[in-house]
Amino acid sequence: MTVRPFHPDYALCPGVTLKEMLDDRGMSQSELAARTDLSEKTVSQISTGAAPITIETAAKLEMATGVPASFWNARETRYRSALLLREEQSKLSELADWLQSISIRQLIEREYVEETKDKGQLVHQVLKFFGVTSVAAWNEIWLKPQLQFRGSKAHSNYPGFVATWVRMGEIAAANIECDPFDEKALKAAAQEIRALTTLPAHEAIGRAVDLCSRCGVALVLIKEIPRASVSGVAKWLSKDKAVIMLSLKYKTDDQFWFSLFHELAHILLHGKKQVFVDDRMSDDSPEEREANKFARETLIPTCYDNQLPRLRTKSDIRLFAESIGVSPGIVVGRLQKDEILGRDQYFDLKTRYEWE
Repeated sequence: MTVRPFHPDYALCPGVTLKEMLDDRGMSQSELAARTDLSEKTVSQISTGAAPITIETAAKLEMATGVPASFWNARETRYRSALLLREEQSKLSELADWLQSISIRQLIEREYVEETKDKGQLVHQVLKFFGVTSVAAWNEIWLKPQLQFRGSKAHSNYPGFVATWVRMGEIAAANIECDPFDEKALKAAAQEIRALTTLPAHEAIGRAVDLCSRCGVALVLIKEIPRASVSGVAKWLSKDKAVIMLSLKYKTDDQFWFSLFHELAHILLHGKKQVFVDDRMSDDSPEEREANKFARETLIPTCYDNQLPRLRTKSDIRLFAESIGVSPGIVVGRLQKDEILGRDQYFDLKTRYEWE
């Protein structure tokens, strides 16, 4: 059973509770005013919510009724907060069209926000999901020119969808405990991760997550969002913690591991103030070309380049992959990229990755 938070569409003022308590005790508002040195007008306004219960008034109510001042203070705070929230959501409801730009359906289906017909409440939940207080603040954080996003055509076409996917990754990464970032350790871990490509997906990815966390990198897999055509993201959450986010956009082991090493390159080689959003459709920046080179040469070092054109059969590919310690799918992907094989040749040597 899914337990969902209760969001009442009304705000009950503490004066109602006060009035009910007076009725139960047979005490009039005039008598309460006399007991507390408050005017009858003030007591009347408190009972309707027109006047607040101040800290001083709460102390007087405790003396006169025996009900702790902390009770009245808490009720007053909740009431004023509820009024403020209702006012805010009324204004936010005018921004409902913005929700379509950030893939609201995916946020609801993945239970990051609760579905509601109240558009103001929905906008409020989405802003909270992004960690901002207004759409203007969202624009400043997520749509500010470039935001150092590199290599992604998807970001320019559907920036809100990409932002939603990235934010999901940030939230997941926050739950992964990491040691402080260690560049030297991460370089060494890259070679260990390379060897994992021969293992079953669940085992390989689980061990890759563990290796990365020891080096100060949170590795997270986030299911792709339609229109957010993103294969990976590399960014820094703090000076001591980076995050790599991967989707299964291309579904095969060669594409997945290439994306992982591509993002590792961004962490190892490029600035901490940059955010790299990669869709593998563009390599028109020095950083993207450098990251591609790192991934390519880590998976199949250049010393093996002269052997690749001679790999013509499945048996050749399997033996070569085993000899250099990577999966056959990675070798096939490289041969296809270099146009030694056709795009559809030996596709069955690749391992297909699927979301459960």
